[in-house]
Amino acid sequence: MARAGLTPDRITVAAADLADEIGFDKVTLSALARGFGVKDASLYSHIKNLADLRFRVAALAGREVHERLAAAVAGRAGKDALTAFANTYRDFAHEHPGRYAATQIQIKLDASAFDTPEIRRAIETPYAMLRAYGLSEPDLTDAVRLLRATFHGYFQLEATGGFNAPRDTRASWDRTVEALHALLENWPHSSAD
Repeated sequence: MARAGLTPDRITVAAADLADEIGFDKVTLSALARGFGVKDASLYSHIKNLADLRFRVAALAGREVHERLAAAVAGRAGKDALTAFANTYRDFAHEHPGRYAATQIQIKLDASAFDTPEIRRAIETPYAMLRAYGLSEPDLTDAVRLLRATFHGYFQLEATGGFNAPRDTRASWDRTVEALHALLENWPHSSAD
């Protein structure tokens, strides 16, 4: 019988909170069970295994970051939207490092598991923002990849102390976003690939 009070959603939120506290890669079913004051077996009434829990945390974090990004860019375009998107992305990564790490994992599941309205909206948000720069495929996908690589790389270096120069990292971040805006305005459109 399932322990009273435990639900898949409650376990997922607790795992996401624990990931923010100790790191996504350090979350275990044993640590999570200890936090609830139950034995590991009690969790298996609600989740299949650690892989299932990781997927649930990644999905939760993906929804959370998407909601913040969508709200940040709503009604904005161009540099204003890019700046709001970038700052919201960075803020989420700083405020929720475990959740952020969860959004970066590769999950090997049937592709249909990802075909949901939420995931389609999450994928569409950066594409919609970049269309305001006059981009179309394949340039849109290339630009989305550039933003993701730049933002992720910047955050990873920042989080691990990789920037040792005395210049404030926020000032460099702001200049990075300005440089991305200038690049997007002058994107080298590809010929048909």
